[in-house]
Amino acid sequence: MESQVPAGELLIKAAQDEGTYIPRFCWHERMSPVGMCRMCLVEIETPRGPMMVTACTNPVSDGMVVDTESEEVKKAQEAILEFLLANHPLDCPVCDKGGECPLQDQALAYGPGESRFVEIKRSYEKPIRISDLVLLDRERCILCALCTRFSEEISGDPLIEFLDRGNATEVNTFPDLPFSSYFSGNTVQICPVGALTAKPYRFRARPWDLQKVESSSLQDTAHPRIEIHASQNEVLRYTGVDNDATNQGWLSDKARFGFEYLRSDQRLTSPLVRRDGELVEVSWQEAINIAASRLDLIKEEDGGEALAVIGGAQGTNEDAFAISKFARVALGSNNVDARLDDALASHFLSASVDRATIADIDNAGTLVVWAPDLKEEHPTLYLRVRRAAQELGATLVVIHPRATGLDDRATLKLTYRPGGGYQLLDELAHGDHPEVTHAMAADKVVALVGIASHADGDQLAESVAALVRQKATHAKLLPLNSRANTYGALDMGLAPDLLPGRVGLDSIGCANLAAFWGDIPTAIGRDTRQILEGLDSGEVRSLVLVGADPITDLPDPSIAVDALDAAEYVIAIDLFLNDSNRNADVIFPASGFSEKEGTVTNVEGRVQKVNQIRPAPGQARTDWAILDDIATRMGVSLGLASAETITKEIAAVSPAYEHLTWDTLEWDHRDGIVVPIQGAQAINHIPVALAGTKAPKAQLTLHVARVMYDNGVRLQHSPSSHKLGPGAVVHLNPGDAPTIGAQDGHTVKVVTNHGEGEFTCVLDEGTPAGVVYVPFNQQGAASLGPDPVVRVTAVHS
Repeated sequence: MESQVPAGELLIKAAQDEGTYIPRFCWHERMSPVGMCRMCLVEIETPRGPMMVTACTNPVSDGMVVDTESEEVKKAQEAILEFLLANHPLDCPVCDKGGECPLQDQALAYGPGESRFVEIKRSYEKPIRISDLVLLDRERCILCALCTRFSEEISGDPLIEFLDRGNATEVNTFPDLPFSSYFSGNTVQICPVGALTAKPYRFRARPWDLQKVESSSLQDTAHPRIEIHASQNEVLRYTGVDNDATNQGWLSDKARFGFEYLRSDQRLTSPLVRRDGELVEVSWQEAINIAASRLDLIKEEDGGEALAVIGGAQGTNEDAFAISKFARVALGSNNVDARLDDALASHFLSASVDRATIADIDNAGTLVVWAPDLKEEHPTLYLRVRRAAQELGATLVVIHPRATGLDDRATLKLTYRPGGGYQLLDELAHGDHPEVTHAMAADKVVALVGIASHADGDQLAESVAALVRQKATHAKLLPLNSRANTYGALDMGLAPDLLPGRVGLDSIGCANLAAFWGDIPTAIGRDTRQILEGLDSGEVRSLVLVGADPITDLPDPSIAVDALDAAEYVIAIDLFLNDSNRNADVIFPASGFSEKEGTVTNVEGRVQKVNQIRPAPGQARTDWAILDDIATRMGVSLGLASAETITKEIAAVSPAYEHLTWDTLEWDHRDGIVVPIQGAQAINHIPVALAGTKAPKAQLTLHVARVMYDNGVRLQHSPSSHKLGPGAVVHLNPGDAPTIGAQDGHTVKVVTNHGEGEFTCVLDEGTPAGVVYVPFNQQGAASLGPDPVVRVTAVHS
């Protein structure tokens, strides 16, 4: 069979693309070839006759003749498998990999059928706990180096390595250095023999017992593609799907293991109503009637301005659309926001011109990252940026108040004190850092911008974007924000100045939408902070929380505490009781991820499908169905019959989502569709430079930042992941410790104008002198607020 393939393509890849499978263990398309397992031996014709070569390390050449099934090749494959099985235990019946094991499959397809080795097989102590999530059975390992290469080449966490030599060679971690990578679960998925297993899944099920459905993770703003595995209506694991447009098969451990909350016995399963100060279970009809009656009364007395909705960034686009329609049609209010006072401006986030795609990162000449630490908050983007800088030749410029996960691959790194972002921006604008100016003169520049430090405020990112567009000839922007479906929520109109489809809330936009929805309010509403301030002052009387916990999530939670204490009436739709809804008047149990169908929109505007694989527990229902029932009881028909019909309405009323259907996503574009900023109605937001604050003159400045594992309610109910957070710690530069009297591991007191608390001190070279770094929202940690001025004193026992 003759084939035409790209020049330089590896033999194993060229054969695979042409439909010929060459067995392998150590080769992975996303990693460099090493030819360690020798299983991919093939024969090629040379001037000296046939020669055996490894298909995973030899590129094709014009006129090459390859034989993948000669007698010599078959003998070599049999010999390789016989040697691999010489010490490999025959424990398939109890091995988690059994039934989906490449070694099993290839032993059957290419092996000799029996072994000549009769000696006792080698054994080790097992399993070894190399991290909180991963267990190692050393006697199963075939030394393919997939795990070590992933850790070094892909994630940048070379914490697992080959130890010893010769017959004693083994994969392991170094003493006192656990495999504490944010991406360790990927090594479990790519391990071909079950040497590495995941603690949350170990001994839980067999592959043939599992139901499987493809979906998109909502633990990450890039929405990495996953496959959900469930048995007996219980989700047991997620695996990564190689979607080239987003995650290329890789998942963060939070995206991989952060599903255990779904089976928590603390899930809300029945509607709750407050009576005599206590929450009691009631029927759905009663709860709907009570909630609708109170909302109707407040609307009649004070109008829609007295009502507000916060939330919608944790669900589907269909849920968010229902919230937007409920707020504007049933409540008569534009007081709606999916952001929690820690986000960029809605127009900038959702509708900036020159918006980049994730794939643009691969083609960039220069990458500018002035944003949160991508490794902590945007792990999929972190892996893409790291690869671009490490393998694809991109110049990487990282600007951040402290060390980040990308520093070891950064071409240029600028560090500034929290609150000093605008000063550094002015320096860049005036050419004070010519190396950065030169980097931004590349042909293709992609800037990832977001809130690197709350001390700089939420407008610095847009000013950075404006500067990049000014300095670079061809710049593209990727504005970043936390909470997985914030972009979908904004596209559905969950902001006080947006309508569905990235349409501004103006007279034209309102008139066009009114043709579908009827009369809607035309005045710009309140954002989250303004809603909370309105609750505190009494101007806003009632609040509907949909999957939101502002007391935990706001940079300054005291605002939310005061507001919710003063609120006249609070209705919540959620999976759990949390700090914000614990004192609500009515609480409805909601369906969670994998319990409902719909669509979601990621950071680049890519719409993907999420699918259901299990029923919701108890009487829990989807957000859109709950809101539809409340509206109906208020005498307003929203017409929300099913998630798919909502998608059709979204396509009808939202310019950017025109022609989008479930069939398209499920059959024609399984990797999703990037919805463009288009149409006469759609906003085309041009970033502008905005005025900001000056850096505070203080000995110490506070940097508070989100990390991958926090004390959010879903992680609280995910036992394997919850304990991985750093806890109540404060990072100080070793040079600042003597002045404070602080010692590593000892207690210090941290005080700001918004709060104070005691923390365990961590002396850290990655924290610059004069900077105090505190991970946000940690178990047992006091909230310090956004004020950058901080005082630290040692606590002497």
